[in-house]
Amino acid sequence: MKKIIVATDYSPEANNAAHYAAAIAAEQGHQLILFNVTSISIHALNARVSGDAIDQMLFIHRENLEKEAATLAATYKVKVVTHFATGYFYEELVRCIDQHQADVVVMGMASKTFEQDLLGNTTTAAIHKLQFPILAIPLQARYKGIKKVLFACDIEKGVQEQVLEKIRSLALAFGATIEIFHVETELEELAAESQAGNAALDQALAGVAYTYKNVQSPQIIKAIQKEIQAMQADLLIMVPYKYGFWSSIVHRSKTRMMASGNDIPLLSLPM
Repeated sequence: MKKIIVATDYSPEANNAAHYAAAIAAEQGHQLILFNVTSISIHALNARVSGDAIDQMLFIHRENLEKEAATLAATYKVKVVTHFATGYFYEELVRCIDQHQADVVVMGMASKTFEQDLLGNTTTAAIHKLQFPILAIPLQARYKGIKKVLFACDIEKGVQEQVLEKIRSLALAFGATIEIFHVETELEELAAESQAGNAALDQALAGVAYTYKNVQSPQIIKAIQKEIQAMQADLLIMVPYKYGFWSSIVHRSKTRMMASGNDIPLLSLPM
């Protein structure tokens, strides 16, 4: 049984992600861990609220999480446990992952805005801060099965075997087909690379129906979005890459941009 952590702050995006994850858990026989971090307001601390009052606030937050878990469990007939914490979100999420030996974290994704595209949000920050699989669910996404998966990758940077193995396991579990999609500005270079890479892909994705598609375009994000529509993909998979401090200031992460501007879930698989 795999374990899925769902991070919730009770926002519409988080609630939708929880239902999406619960539907997957019901279909695949997985367990959900409903995760919430609550911070004590600085105003309450400055006002010197009593310890009993703070304990009461935390009790209410914990009770709300238990109620949400019970609703998901009853609706989808799945096992749901809760993980309530106070403190810094990312540190507590890592503790939750380690404690439950989870396989993936599911988070909601708000609608695209200019500020979000430029600066990111909690979900896109988690993709780049945590070396862990994260499934970002857009608000409009509803679970209807995962049968077509688009894996948008940068062949030039290489794809590790462990990433391909995770994709293979996912495809076999859901009965999905995979399209490996690469966008390049130099078509001549791409042709030579694709011939060298196909044999390795055949071996890594043994037993999975997959295709390998190369396109030439100066606009990588638009090319990926166009391909999502063309193949009617149910899921997009990308690998986030790390950049140095100075380059990260001017580099707009393709993974982050796709997470914040996409209509289908994005699964981020770190190297």
